Amino acid sequence: MKNSNDVLLDISGLNVAFHTRRGLVRAVKDLSLNIKEGETLALVGESGCGKSVTAHSITRLVPIPPGEIESGTISFRGTDLLTLSDKEMRAIRGSRISMIFQEPMTSLNPVFTVGTQIGEVFQTHENLGKKEAFEKAVELLDLVKIPDPAKRAKAYPHQLSGGMRQRAMIAMALASPEPGLMIADEPTTALDVTIQAQILQLLAELKDRVDMALLLITHDMGVVAETADRVAVMYAGHKVEDAPVETLFADPRHPYTQGLLGCQPSAPANRGARRLVSIDGSVPDLLSIGDGCPFANRCTNVEPDCLEAFPGKTEAGADHEFWCHHPVNQLGASS
Repeated sequence: MKNSNDVLLDISGLNVAFHTRRGLVRAVKDLSLNIKEGETLALVGESGCGKSVTAHSITRLVPIPPGEIESGTISFRGTDLLTLSDKEMRAIRGSRISMIFQEPMTSLNPVFTVGTQIGEVFQTHENLGKKEAFEKAVELLDLVKIPDPAKRAKAYPHQLSGGMRQRAMIAMALASPEPGLMIADEPTTALDVTIQAQILQLLAELKDRVDMALLLITHDMGVVAETADRVAVMYAGHKVEDAPVETLFADPRHPYTQGLLGCQPSAPANRGARRLVSIDGSVPDLLSIGDGCPFANRCTNVEPDCLEAFPGKTEAGADHEFWCHHPVNQLGASS
């Protein structure tokens, strides 16, 4: 078991932009966060907040052009991934850092069997022969609880259910010889509720079994509550709050975090105990954001200074930090 206090991935001052016909879109702004060995970090926020761009920056899959990693460092076990050559990065991607995408049908090749595609990882990173690699693929399909794995390994992606395809993607991610970090980008969005729960439980079991860290990208705070050790909340490219999961749910300090929690249905036993609270307005156009807090146009605590400058970091206790001029307290009132 690795030391859980050791930092596995450290992102510092990351800025990512995209050149568009309308102008320069700054998708990630001065982002700093870290993931410890064996930790599950949930990266949450609405669509367009920069979650997936952050993941693609870690794996060096941001399309350049139109994308551009303007500045910052992404250190994985002491190595800055942004300084590596494409060849060096390919040796890490799929070997020590793996990724599960939201829709496996767009990630799995429709003309090759599932077993062949998983086996290719073993052939690439461990130089196994085709037959031995296929046998390893069957073992992994069994590990991720796909019934009759030898038969399913010979099936094509379209012949599997959505849940089985997602399990196959997880098996492919686990094919890395020394898994350190698995990035799961909205891994359950396209699945029904029962299958979602099964996939999340599977990820939790496998994470502990192979001793890896998990970066879980989601907009579902219910998923966060069930799976994460720590939560980083993003809004319009900025990180606005970072805390252990229990702390974040008990004492959200940023109004946006409070809004996300208020949007979640009550637990079944408490259903009907309160009305859902929506966040008024919409995410601002990233081309027109000024120097102030990007949440100002939707925030009930907004004051003139919110429009003038992005807030500095405030520490609210052990491992709890947020970026807000006028935060909420535990009772939901302005501090």
